Amino acid sequence: MRRISKLTRVAVGVASLGLVATACGGTSSDSGDSDSNDRGLAIAYDVGGKGDQSFNDAAFAGLTKAKDEFGYKTADIEPTEGETNADKEQRLASLAKQGYNPVIGVGFAYGPAMKAVAAKYPKTTFGIVDSVVEGKNVASLVFAEEQASYLAGVAAAKATKTNVVGFVGGVDVPLIHKFEAGYKQGVEDTKSGVKVLSQYLTQTAEEGGFASPDKGKAAAEGQIEKKADVLYAAAGLSGQGVIEAAAKAKVWAIGVDSDQYKQAALAPYKNYILTSALKDVGGAVYTLSKSVHDGKPLAGTQTFDLKVKGVGLSESNPDYAKVAGLQDAVNKAKQEIIDGKIKVNTE
Repeated sequence: MRRISKLTRVAVGVASLGLVATACGGTSSDSGDSDSNDRGLAIAYDVGGKGDQSFNDAAFAGLTKAKDEFGYKTADIEPTEGETNADKEQRLASLAKQGYNPVIGVGFAYGPAMKAVAAKYPKTTFGIVDSVVEGKNVASLVFAEEQASYLAGVAAAKATKTNVVGFVGGVDVPLIHKFEAGYKQGVEDTKSGVKVLSQYLTQTAEEGGFASPDKGKAAAEGQIEKKADVLYAAAGLSGQGVIEAAAKAKVWAIGVDSDQYKQAALAPYKNYILTSALKDVGGAVYTLSKSVHDGKPLAGTQTFDLKVKGVGLSESNPDYAKVAGLQDAVNKAKQEIIDGKIKVNTE
């Protein structure tokens, strides 16, 4: 399989995809032989699992689109509480052994396991979301989260009336720092004097930072008490608590990864979801699956940014267009990022 050595950009559109449930089981093996190599796409979820209305559900939407288009079998596997890298290795190896191709680990936590397992199954294409793993048969699906977050910051600066906005990160790790950095820069570039309150829920994923709506709600309530009237959460399932707290206080929330205004589970709060910083995880999952289906499997680092519509900002809430100057400011910033006039911080 050919290795793509330089960063490649794969054009995918940010789209809304339907969700359908699937499941599978199996056992692991140290052998590089699989039962078959044509069963189709399998994904292994990150912390929070399916139903987070965000990151994992976006991946599942890509699986569903691939399943519907190509008509093959699929599998999606939940993480277990307190699992180790060995557990992740077993999960990925089991899927490869059963003949799924590609096999995608959703989240940077799969990095060490992916590196170990991919070497044992050279005929299987592996994908990892949000991390770079070296391997001739590994596609690293990474995003310019900071760019979408910058646009979220522009929107927050235009929408705030108190000149205080908030950021809630799920776990204090470099990936989430990208969200915070872009958001802060977007706020500061748009309206001077706006204060950004930042808080991380946990130091490690094992502590529940991406999977605890109660922690997100408590953090949001604390920021609202300090006059924040726009809250942006990059916290997976925990972000639901931020959105709930914002709606209760009748202030704005900004969603993440998926268009959370359209998520059924968040319907009671949708009127207070001003916009969402989109990250087309589903498009990336589908794109890798299509490349394998077409006999031209991707490998190396695949970068999804504003230029290829791999990230963006949603406009589903009708109130988005009613905030004075917001839409024009976001559109201007978006074009300047694409043109290279604005360089967005990543830390």
